[in-house]
Amino acid sequence: QVQLVESGGGLVQAGGSLRLSCAASGRTFSSYTMGWFRQAPGKEREFVACISVSGDITYYAASGKGRFTISRDNAKNTVYLQMNSLKPEDTAVYYCAARLGVVTRTTSYDHWGQGTQVTVSS
Repeated sequence: QVQLVESGGGLVQAGGSLRLSCAASGRTFSSYTMGWFRQAPGKEREFVACISVSGDITYYAASGKGRFTISRDNAKNTVYLQMNSLKPEDTAVYYCAARLGVVTRTTSYDHWGQGTQVTVSS
């Protein structure tokens, strides 16, 4: 079992940056593939990025490619999402998620955090 707590969200102007963090409890963090997802009001939850257990494989949604970077520090049980050049359409609640298995863009993750709000003003 792993518990996930996101932080780092907030209000930022278009073009600005934020770094989200997701701290995981438990000793087996390094065994989990990690992902970031987001959900805007009235929309389905969508994939943002994911990273393999060792960090050597990353996938990104087209919407964030070139602007977002996912990384992890297994010694700190933490996964990060660096978001640059933010746009109003990036406004959403951002969730981190963990799964035992290969990286995937689907929502088939076993554990989810509570989410952190990101609001980008124009």
